[in-house]
Amino acid sequence: MATKLTRYILFALVLGIIAGWATNAAIDDGSPESAERLKQIAEYLSIVTTLFLRLIKMIIAPLVFSTLVAGIAHMGDIAALGRVGLRSLGWFIGATFVSLSLGLVLVNLLQPGVGLGLPIPPVTAASGIETAAFNLKDFVSHLVPASIFEAMSSNEILPIVIFSIFFGVALTAVGERGKPIVRGVESLVQVMLQLTNYVMRFAPFAVFTAVASAIAERGPEIIATFGKFVGSFYLGLALLWAILIGAAFVIVGSRTRHLVRYIRDPVVLAFSTASSEAAYPRTLEALDRFGVPSRIASFVLPLGYSFNLDGSMMYMTFASIFIAQAYGIDLTLGQQITMLLVLMITSKGMAGVPRASLVVIAATLSMFKIPEAGLLLILAVDHFLDMGRSATNVVGNAVASVVVARWEGTLDSEEPVDIEPPHAPSHRPAPAPET
Repeated sequence: MATKLTRYILFALVLGIIAGWATNAAIDDGSPESAERLKQIAEYLSIVTTLFLRLIKMIIAPLVFSTLVAGIAHMGDIAALGRVGLRSLGWFIGATFVSLSLGLVLVNLLQPGVGLGLPIPPVTAASGIETAAFNLKDFVSHLVPASIFEAMSSNEILPIVIFSIFFGVALTAVGERGKPIVRGVESLVQVMLQLTNYVMRFAPFAVFTAVASAIAERGPEIIATFGKFVGSFYLGLALLWAILIGAAFVIVGSRTRHLVRYIRDPVVLAFSTASSEAAYPRTLEALDRFGVPSRIASFVLPLGYSFNLDGSMMYMTFASIFIAQAYGIDLTLGQQITMLLVLMITSKGMAGVPRASLVVIAATLSMFKIPEAGLLLILAVDHFLDMGRSATNVVGNAVASVVVARWEGTLDSEEPVDIEPPHAPSHRPAPAPET
């Protein structure tokens, strides 16, 4: 039996579809006035969703900092930290390659952009996606925060991770003198997890308004119009889920069959709000209940939010080739492989960039003489696609955490999956480091 939160979110999701559909059907008469009115209604509805996502952003930075520092402090030595980091990055690179390759193969097999039957935007049309701020130089120099408070205020995960690693290593190095700070950080983890529990009680309201506003403004027919594109992409996501969970089954064993049940809350939340970030606290809690030690999960998960967005990776190759197909541009196999390699590198700088997937796609299209205006084709359904790729990002990072924990030989026993978690998550302490 699903937890109460999952039931409420699913109920809100269905109710949001019905309410949005009814609103669109009652108001939309094809006139510009009705379209403007629906847009205003959608904007008012989205206020609740915006407030919820701001609540999530409010807790992300201190939660990432406290859990990561506590996890590093419990690792005991720098060698263990380096080993976990290298294993995590190895998995991330492999998963990224698989995700990008799967998108490339499927879009060539299914060819959703061929014979689209829609007016193609002029090649000179502006997409509205800013690409100037995205480049390798800025990404590398931005890894180290000029101020941790600035990084926290803007929720830039990767700089927060870098600072937390330095802080946690220094805390370990000072030994006994750092124990009071370690205890303080552990207390902060408990406080942030309790605060997370309070915030999550608003999730069903945010889900309802997010779905209702999207359906009300665009109407259900927008999905039918882009049916082949949307359906092909979701087929790809389903295959990617099967590959990721299958790989975990090979590495972790039969216990993997319980994993999806543990992470169903954060997956549903990410899907319905179209935000991987919204699911971060619940994913951390689910991994703890599955048996991933906090010192592993609190390190791998925030790192994964910068380097392991599997759903977004697949979307990049899929959408890029879709736009090329819509404009009748044939890319050679060599060009497509080059695009895959370029995306493998440039996508690693996407953390913290607004509408990151679209920004990376826009930056890549110009390299291959594909009109950037093609992004206008997919903007209408991007929200519905973002729902699927956000949920997939959660699955990918959960699998990565479980696999790294298995490689470290530290998977703990599971908690009962069908019992509602306590209001103050246990976030069980890590065992003492091996000597």
